[in-house]
Amino acid sequence: MTRVFRESQLRTALLTWMAIWPLITGLLAIGEPVLETMPLPLKTLVLTGILVPVMKFAVMPRLTRWADALMGDADPGE
Repeated sequence: MTRVFRESQLRTALLTWMAIWPLITGLLAIGEPVLETMPLPLKTLVLTGILVPVMKFAVMPRLTRWADALMGDADPGE
């Protein structure tokens, strides 16, 4: 495994965590009145049903572009 690949995996993991933690905290805070009556498997189904598409299509593309620009990795053609 090359160093660049390991650094890329670490960066992706950190960016994902930076996005998931506030999103899941917010979803739990907003949805608590409804979620508290649900069994745990149903809670996780609902939360991940919301979280995964939001992460994939809205948060991660923007967060990745921001991190690329911050690190000077942005492609000028983008």
